[in-house]
Amino acid sequence: MTTLTILEPSTASAATSRTASGQPVRALLTRVRYPALGTPGGPAVAGAPPDARHGPYPLVIFSQGFNYPAEGYSLLLDAWARAGYVVADPTYPLTDPGAGAAVNEEDIHHHPADLSYVITRLLQTRRASGSRLRGLINPSEIAVVGQSDGGDTSLAVAANSCCRDPRVRAAAILSGAELPAFGGRYYAGGVPPLLVVQGDTDTINAPGCSAALYNGAPAPKYYMDLLGAPHLTPYIQPGPWESHVVRAVSAFLDLYLKHRAAALGRLHRVAQSPQVASLSTAPTLPGAGTYCPPTGIR
Repeated sequence: MTTLTILEPSTASAATSRTASGQPVRALLTRVRYPALGTPGGPAVAGAPPDARHGPYPLVIFSQGFNYPAEGYSLLLDAWARAGYVVADPTYPLTDPGAGAAVNEEDIHHHPADLSYVITRLLQTRRASGSRLRGLINPSEIAVVGQSDGGDTSLAVAANSCCRDPRVRAAAILSGAELPAFGGRYYAGGVPPLLVVQGDTDTINAPGCSAALYNGAPAPKYYMDLLGAPHLTPYIQPGPWESHVVRAVSAFLDLYLKHRAAALGRLHRVAQSPQVASLSTAPTLPGAGTYCPPTGIR
């Protein structure tokens, strides 16, 4: 794992710090995991030598939920890096409890631009002499994954005309929603494949939010219902929900970023398990409900 501080030029109103010359910037602390040499199966090790022999690898950008640290999702992030992905988790200013400033959920309006800027800088870094990421990232195979408000951000970058980044080839939205405050139109064109994951006892992001974004999206799309799961637990605590999320997202990414046809069958197998999860690829979800809080901010 390596850590970068990405300084995104910003308007004064959206800035969180300034450079030595006084330029307003948004400072995005970004940890990047990558396939590494050494003993397999352990947690990410800072500065570990990369496994460049099997690269370049697809890039996955993970976006955190509001008021929860990006590194709190390390179980997922470590697993996806072990599965053969470069995984970056930027810390968004003003919405991370450890970012050094009072949290402010309204800052989410800047997050789609932040996410796209992180992609740009990582693609530049992969070419930089002396960079630990040099030669590791495949610029043609990029996905976004996000949970809660991070899911809203990821969906905007993948599928909203306000913020669509055409470099994104797949998106996994974990307990997320369409956010009307972003403006634009969802699914106006050029939408990548979507995997929607939602706990059916979630009281923070109502299941109707995920059902609504799934129903509006074009195929290919997949809806993974986590049976009995609340809002955050499936993504941060070891257990059957977390294990199925790890493996389902890995299969989805293998299918659309590594273009492994056999991963489709694996996705269907791991996303369906009695008392844990079920998977749908239906055009719409009948009976799933349509209620979603109107602001989309949670």
